Amino acid sequence: MPTCTALIVAAGTGSRFGGSLPKQYHELAGESILRRSVLAFLNHPHIDNVRVVINPDHRAMYDHAVGDLNLPEPITGGDTRQESVHRGLEALSEKPKPDMVMIHDAARPLIDAATITDVRRALDSAKGAIAAKLLVDTLKRANDRTITTTIDRANLWQAHTPQAFHFNDILVAHRAAAGAQMTDDAAVAEKSGMSVSIVPSNPDNMKITNPDDLDRAARLLGHNYGDIRTGMGFDVHRLIPGDNIIICGVTIPHSFKAEGHSDADVGLHALVDAILGAMGAGDIGSHFPPSDMQWKGKDSGHFVKHVVGMVSERGGLIAHVDITMMCEAPKIGPHREAMTQRVAELLEISPTRVSIKATTTERLGFTGRGEGIAAQAIATLRFPG
Repeated sequence: MPTCTALIVAAGTGSRFGGSLPKQYHELAGESILRRSVLAFLNHPHIDNVRVVINPDHRAMYDHAVGDLNLPEPITGGDTRQESVHRGLEALSEKPKPDMVMIHDAARPLIDAATITDVRRALDSAKGAIAAKLLVDTLKRANDRTITTTIDRANLWQAHTPQAFHFNDILVAHRAAAGAQMTDDAAVAEKSGMSVSIVPSNPDNMKITNPDDLDRAARLLGHNYGDIRTGMGFDVHRLIPGDNIIICGVTIPHSFKAEGHSDADVGLHALVDAILGAMGAGDIGSHFPPSDMQWKGKDSGHFVKHVVGMVSERGGLIAHVDITMMCEAPKIGPHREAMTQRVAELLEISPTRVSIKATTTERLGFTGRGEGIAAQAIATLRFPG
């Protein structure tokens, strides 16, 4: 299958937005604008890699926003958007280069999975394709706020991103157009003689330009993800002699280990069941049966990433998870922060959306006797409603 890399352009200073913080690093409904844009592509099944073009002066803000997502090193942008994209493409031209590239402005954080899919599929029969919105308002040209003419809106579209191309073609086009100061990549492609197709964009795929846009985007997020679902998961593992135990992705030195077919991470197993439960998609055993030897000793983080992909494919997002460990030992408190960070990384959400707690059973039952360890998880998911 052809490979496709998403190139997220985030090198601007956001001068029209105002203030000292570039707009791509402002928070939108609990997460930065840049993070939302990156996650939309990072979670998408048709995207193989994500690279971000940034202003090097913003590196600390970039690391704070997406540093936990294990992205490749960011690319240094230029003084204009066109120069930043060109630099990004040149960086991608190093082997192995992608077959296709999808260029997206970080300031469009509401891009949806369906639009990404449609733009990518358009490349199966076109040299280039962009997401765009058909204009429905009457257009006026004015001089000093006095109308001089009415513009025929027939066949007029408002260009959005992502804009996707076969990689070699758009790289050649950008090299030829260097210094021309064009405002989008479709214009660069057109200048080279390339035919570019239009894909209808989700109308909510707005660009954040001024502070009022943040409020509108926040309202759209609340409206679009009004289908709120909750799932619960529970898991138990027997404890046997060993030298460490894995809980929520963190290895803890211990005189016992959890017995299981995979790495027996009871916290992550409960979490996977909770997410699957919220989707009505069965349980962990139906997706990763213990009778299948390919899962023997497998890192349970693999299972988490699989269900995160399922949520993304359905157009949803993970709003919050709450995991409770039930055991007499080991003590969870000293490792809670590391567990929280690891779970947030696997779910690709902010650590503020992850809660990890522990309790004992007052030495009652199998957990109280140290025979086993249990975990309960609750996951809250939001889908378009």
